[in-house]
Amino acid sequence: MKKFFTTTAVDFLGKSGFGVENLPYGSVYTNEDTVPRLVVRLGDHAIDLSSLTSIIGGLGTKAKSAVTNQPNLDALLTAGRPIWSELRNWIRQTLTDPAHTKAVVAVATNINDINMAMPFTVTDYVDFYASENHASNLGRILRPNEEPLKPNWKHLPVGYHGRASTVSVSGTPVHRPKGIRPEKEAAPSFGPSRRLDIEAELGFIVGSSAPQGEVSLAQAAENHLFGVVLFNDWSARDIQAFESVPLGPNLSKSFASTISAWVVPWDALDAARVVPPVRDESLVQYLDDSSADPYGLDISVEVYIDDQHVSTVPYSTMYWTAPQMLAHMTVNGAALSPGDFFGSGTISGSEPYQCGSLIELTLGGEEPLISRMGEKYSFLQDGQQVTLRGSAPGPRGSTIGFGECTGTIRPAT
Repeated sequence: MKKFFTTTAVDFLGKSGFGVENLPYGSVYTNEDTVPRLVVRLGDHAIDLSSLTSIIGGLGTKAKSAVTNQPNLDALLTAGRPIWSELRNWIRQTLTDPAHTKAVVAVATNINDINMAMPFTVTDYVDFYASENHASNLGRILRPNEEPLKPNWKHLPVGYHGRASTVSVSGTPVHRPKGIRPEKEAAPSFGPSRRLDIEAELGFIVGSSAPQGEVSLAQAAENHLFGVVLFNDWSARDIQAFESVPLGPNLSKSFASTISAWVVPWDALDAARVVPPVRDESLVQYLDDSSADPYGLDISVEVYIDDQHVSTVPYSTMYWTAPQMLAHMTVNGAALSPGDFFGSGTISGSEPYQCGSLIELTLGGEEPLISRMGEKYSFLQDGQQVTLRGSAPGPRGSTIGFGECTGTIRPAT
């Protein structure tokens, strides 16, 4: 039997995907809690940071105040990169010191005994369209007689301003949205979406502030990118088709977006960094990353519908990187605030089984998927559950886990 005084908390609690290399943050309730509390995950356990800092010393005043009696990441996001680094280093040192194992275990709760809350307050939200494969696939499906990519696509990260209030944590049900739908050879009709879709993405959480905007590529990575989550930006394709011209999606996207509950720190993804795809067009200065550190990410996201695997999408193929998207968000002087959030856009690889949306997987609904029960479907049906699971390579052969991003479709209200 392992002894606390000779075994570290990492040895005692850690497991593949959620070892000391990862240490994602979350906000949790137990049955006794009336408000959530900020935790860090090790293996299958959530460690209460406020309780841990009260038992073990060594953490600076600012870092300690950012986690003491905090319900989520909001205070830590405001604190800035030096505090993020100090806290992460302190947590790693604490979890790898056998002298602290007993204290860590005392404030750890099995994740089966907790309920997850939103890990941060979304202050603003932008969704991008960063996958060339996805944009090209949709162009071929929706505009078969035109070039699949619009002329601007390789010159800037195309995006739209989303609705922050409907970004929800994994497990939150998704009600089928209603809206105005196009009809063949008839006037448009109003009713529940008949082409409800998924969008398998990554979401990026921003910390610190830039009141005057104009965040550079280097500043984005060094000062502002706090963490990464799995992200399903649900889409009502029929409503979207009717409302998007000329200004873009609105009701077809604003009804729900789902994030995974565990926020993987940006610093945990150093080993996953890869060179992004070759740029086909020269870039303007604020987007030019040709001499910058590579910020593509080797993250794999698996898509399941009712526990049936339908796709695995490779984030490494994304044309635009997270620092480029953040720089683009702010180049016009738009302010950046702690809790700002942006999505990558649907991730799709070059192969048919690497598509991150049903509209691609079914070629616009023409080639339905078949469920385990033998039923055909092209878009989501009421009662179906969608789950995203993600992973990335970590240091020394380890794995960085992202947990799950799950939502079940409920009938329209």
